[in-house]
Amino acid sequence: MQTDFDLIVIGGGINGAGIARDGAMRGLRVLLLEMDDFGSGTSSWSSRLIHGGLRYLEHAEIALVYESLHDRRALFRTAAHLVRPLRLHIPIYRDARRGPWLIKLGMLAYDLLSFGKRLPSHRMLSRKQTMKSFPGLDDDGLRGAASYYDGQVEYAERLVVENILSAVAAGAVTQNYCEVTRIHIEATSVGAVHWTNRLTGQNDCASAPVVVNATGPWVDRLLDTVDGDPFARQMGGTKGSHLVLAPFDGAPTEALYVEARSDGRPFFILPWNDQILVGTTDIRDDSAPEDLVMTADEIDYLLAEFNALFPNAGVTREHVRHTYSGLRPLPHQLDGPAGAITRSHVIRHHSDVARGLYSIIGGKLTTYRSLADDCLRTIARDFDWKLTASKTHVDRLPGAVELANTAASIQRDWLGERSIEHLLRVYGSRARDVVALAEAIPPMRDSICDWSGAIAAEVPFAMRFEQAKTLEDVINRRTMIGLGPDRGVSSFDCIADLFAAEAGLSVKERDAMVAELRSTTERRFQVAA
Repeated sequence: MQTDFDLIVIGGGINGAGIARDGAMRGLRVLLLEMDDFGSGTSSWSSRLIHGGLRYLEHAEIALVYESLHDRRALFRTAAHLVRPLRLHIPIYRDARRGPWLIKLGMLAYDLLSFGKRLPSHRMLSRKQTMKSFPGLDDDGLRGAASYYDGQVEYAERLVVENILSAVAAGAVTQNYCEVTRIHIEATSVGAVHWTNRLTGQNDCASAPVVVNATGPWVDRLLDTVDGDPFARQMGGTKGSHLVLAPFDGAPTEALYVEARSDGRPFFILPWNDQILVGTTDIRDDSAPEDLVMTADEIDYLLAEFNALFPNAGVTREHVRHTYSGLRPLPHQLDGPAGAITRSHVIRHHSDVARGLYSIIGGKLTTYRSLADDCLRTIARDFDWKLTASKTHVDRLPGAVELANTAASIQRDWLGERSIEHLLRVYGSRARDVVALAEAIPPMRDSICDWSGAIAAEVPFAMRFEQAKTLEDVINRRTMIGLGPDRGVSSFDCIADLFAAEAGLSVKERDAMVAELRSTTERRFQVAA
């Protein structure tokens, strides 16, 4: 391993990937280490929104809202294949905590802070207009609704992967399944970073004057590997859980941002991936992030709130296709409600222990780009580095480059409309490369998923060009088949055959890989009982 890096980033979620990309684009020699797969942690458990954080206005976090709206505008351009405008509605009811004038004021502030946007401004809808858009909505006490636009990233995992690909193209070295076991301190500065490859068992190390701990809810665990005395607690995350519901007659076809009847907490009902995403909860939780699952109480809470809003829907646990839970990487804070903990990020330099060791506290999916810029500017100031300005707000991610006319360019007589739609949603302009691989090897043209229309070529493509190392990587974070109605289970065997052939695995190794994936899928994507 090269040992003369300028910057070692630990954590391959959206923030770590963004920092690695921005640093490499500015000419730094960057190494990124991730203990699992890129984007497999907190980044994959979000509500999948690219939004300004309308509710942050209630907590007077004006700067955070402005930053979020600025980054939202950038992502519409730089990740146009993954981030798309989303129209949301806020129903307004009599006796609700947030009345029409308060919501109107919030809408006006939101429009003002997002000046320069290309999205329509908000509209206030009458009761009749609201019921026309949502016929099944509870009309008891309904006064109308506010309609506004934000963004949705259907596949947040792909946003992470594309930042990794862009970082590599700029010269970064990125390695998944490499768990850091020790951060060595020399005198009062960071020295070598030691890690173990969890797939091969190989140990390795590298050094750099700057090490960034971008491990999200695992920040404190990583700090435990630093030589010397223990650190004070940094993180105090809250648990967020979501339901994925099957579509049903009368289901909402547009997004809603609503106030829970039982406790007033806001949550979303979102059309997503041809399904319905409902969430999130916000509960203080000290569990290990990898152990989180949605509880029965959380399921009942979201189902009850959904049915209160759509009283004729009669949604039960049988409608739940799967659930997921994650831990927000928020700063440690003992007092106050969970929803009031700031969502702003903090770049913490542990200079009293080790000069050059930084931890990222907090951060949002939406603002990863500005967080990365803030991190690098902080480092440059502390180390007197002369860095060029960030270009991540204008330089497109790989799948957004030359995106126009991609659909026409991948038309083939063997490729169905569903497959074309899938390739564009997942890969953007890089769909051309997937199709080119299938053209060269005819068996790679076969469909491997009836629901999505994914094709066989995507499996070797993920392994050769997108650093997929396991079957789960391919299914859940490259082809995105694992986010479908059956979590990809019906495609496991087919994809395993392709994976095994590409990797040269034996039948025994292939079968063990499938068994492990089934176990992991049951644990990570709990199905409501």
